[in-house]
Amino acid sequence: MATVNFAKVSRSYPGSTSLAVDTLDLQIADGEFLVLVGPSGCGKSTSLRMLAGLEEVDSGEIWIGDREVTDAAPKDRDIAMVFQNYALYPHMTVADNMGFALKIAGVGKDERHRRISEAAKLLDLEPYLERKPRALSGGQRQRVAMGRAIVREPQVFLMDEPLSNLDAKLRVSTRTQIASLQRRLGITTVYVTHDQVEAMTMGDRVAVLKAGKLQQVDAPLALYERPANAFVASFIGSPAMNIAEVPLRNDGVQLGDAVIPLPRETAQAAAAEGATTVTVGFRPEALEVNGGGPAFEALINLVEELGPDAYLHGSIVSPVLASPAEEGKNADVVARVSPRGVPQRGEKVRMSIREGELHVFSVKTGLRLPG
Repeated sequence: MATVNFAKVSRSYPGSTSLAVDTLDLQIADGEFLVLVGPSGCGKSTSLRMLAGLEEVDSGEIWIGDREVTDAAPKDRDIAMVFQNYALYPHMTVADNMGFALKIAGVGKDERHRRISEAAKLLDLEPYLERKPRALSGGQRQRVAMGRAIVREPQVFLMDEPLSNLDAKLRVSTRTQIASLQRRLGITTVYVTHDQVEAMTMGDRVAVLKAGKLQQVDAPLALYERPANAFVASFIGSPAMNIAEVPLRNDGVQLGDAVIPLPRETAQAAAAEGATTVTVGFRPEALEVNGGGPAFEALINLVEELGPDAYLHGSIVSPVLASPAEEGKNADVVARVSPRGVPQRGEKVRMSIREGELHVFSVKTGLRLPG
């Protein structure tokens, strides 16, 4: 097993005016399951491919354990990669696909058989060892690709969106299997996905990237409860956090027809910047309908009933927005509530934000304000 260390790693592509990965500093612990997540083009796959040796590093260093591998060939890095398209040999059986890399490496027949058998047992592939990939489902092919990585007994697993070709139900069950398997094997794993729900449910820690820059790396719950900036706040969570730029008042921020108090430390930090507006965010589940405390009026436009929960999609009535050009426009809001006794489309309700659930960010920097 091994640690992984990106030390100020950068990568740019010819003809591009911006860096695909910009001075990435990231340390991954021995045996950790770390997920790289972000929107398309954020640099997550490029980071993984640099770790694998499939992309050049323009500056910085990459370490696996106590060995620098920045310029090492992929075969010399002791890693195993699981690709999005599985990359199985169609003319080979499952067993031959799983053992092919071992055969090329000169591993003896008995040892190959032992490793293949152990991996097949782990992955419930024993009945399919003599089948060829065309006779398998998408989920079974994905498990064969996992098995091929496992038999190599590498120091690090690299996984590049391995579930993206599966249907929604199979993705849910397979991500549970992968996370459980990684914890049993204890092999350091770097996993790339654009799906933030996948990231939150699988990773020991999650690293969020945007435009090549690392925004925040933390445990999933910490990312959710205390995002470092407005981008992380809006990206992590489903449905997304409600975000709005609103005017500052002496004792708080104005949201619709209500003034929401701010902690003293937050108000002082905003004042120190000379700000007249701040960006506020609040989760859908942080809203209470017709509850206590300062409340704004919202018009319900749509009700989604999902069984255990209901989502109210509405517009803040008479919003006071940060820009005069936007004055009078509707500001959208989503609330997650109990499905019993929900208001109907077209109704107006009062919504309040639970105490301690308001997130405040600087308009200038996007960073979280203290408090």
